[in-house]
Order: sequence, then structure tokens, then C-alpha cells
Amino acid sequence: MSLTINIYYSGQNGNAVKFAEEMVSSGIVNAVRNEKGNLKYEYYFPMDDKETVLLIDRWENQEALDIHHKSPMMDEIAQLRKKYKLKMKVERFENN
Repeated sequence: MSLTINIYYSGQNGNAVKFAEEMVSSGIVNAVRNEKGNLKYEYYFPMDDKETVLLIDRWENQEALDIHHKSPMMDEIAQLRKKYKLKMKVERFENN
């Protein structure tokens, strides 16, 4: 059973978009995409909320997601989230 995690990053003054851009330019996004068990890691920009970015993150199973959460990348992501003063809203879906 795969897992899909929707993470809404919200901030002010375009910081959510700047965060996503730095995630890409720093290589973190490619590193996550190359992790074993990652099926999708894509950012989307809601048309009606310019201060929010949606990350759709899909994993083969809970074990792959747990390994990702214990990786050093999580510290880097947390630091960027702090740098841009972002709030998060998380939704989790289990796919058959």
C-alpha cells in the first residue's frame, strides 16, 4: 500500500515559493526523489492562494517514509522551513 502526503507550506511575502525554489536549487528535491521508495515529490502552486505551495509526496510504503524522515535531509528541510518562516498543514492518504 503506497502513501501520499500533501504538505501545504504557507508564509508571507512569497516565502513559500522561495522555499520551493531553494529546495530545487539546493539539490534536496533531487535527493529525495532518488531515495529508495519515493514515487513522487512535486510542488504545485494554488491559483487562489499566492502565499501557499503544495508538495505532493508519495512513497511505496510506511517503511520508506520512515527512513526518509530519519535522513539528514529532514534537518536541511527543517532549516529552510525555519529560514522562510513557513507554517505547515499535512494531509495523509493511503492508496491501495
